[in-house]
Amino acid sequence: MESALINVLMFWMLTTPHEFAHAWVAMKLGDDTPVREGRVTLNRLAHVDWLGTVIIPLLMSFSGAGFIGWGKPVNANPYKLRWGWTGMALVALAGPVSNVLFAIVLLGLAAHTAGSVNTLCAAAARLSLFLAIFNMIPFPPLDGWKLLLAARIPVFIYNELARFGFLLILIAMSQTSLGPWMSRLSVQTTRMIFDWWA
Repeated sequence: MESALINVLMFWMLTTPHEFAHAWVAMKLGDDTPVREGRVTLNRLAHVDWLGTVIIPLLMSFSGAGFIGWGKPVNANPYKLRWGWTGMALVALAGPVSNVLFAIVLLGLAAHTAGSVNTLCAAAARLSLFLAIFNMIPFPPLDGWKLLLAARIPVFIYNELARFGFLLILIAMSQTSLGPWMSRLSVQTTRMIFDWWA
């Protein structure tokens, strides 16, 4: 129970800079959509999707069936962004990049602390790296798929696959080796960055 709650709280904290990064980059590239929708903020309530950020991660943590979750998506208009779809690719990359940077900072803290602070920082960094990797899966609505859109994948294909995106992600995570591979990669990267700080 306690472990599941900690996982969800950490996840909620990590989705905030992720979604903020999307919104901030979109704003800097000239799209006022995130500003109008109140997303250029580090207020955690602005970025929460109660189903994807709290309920599903909590249920999966309780069941031990892995970990899947998401924040409230940031809307960006490629026709308002500087460089159009290339700008959209930069907006999409901003979220995973923020997770990597946040993990580096957390592991810097972990390398110079001890006890529960060390443990929590290392666990949050590992989850942050997992989120960065997870979001690069090329399934809608994840960031990896938006990169394909920026590479001019036809929008109608996105619209069709978006109807089954969550199901495709569940199948990929539960019926293939993708989930365990991402977990191993996040653990290995966590150790590598920690050793670099140490």
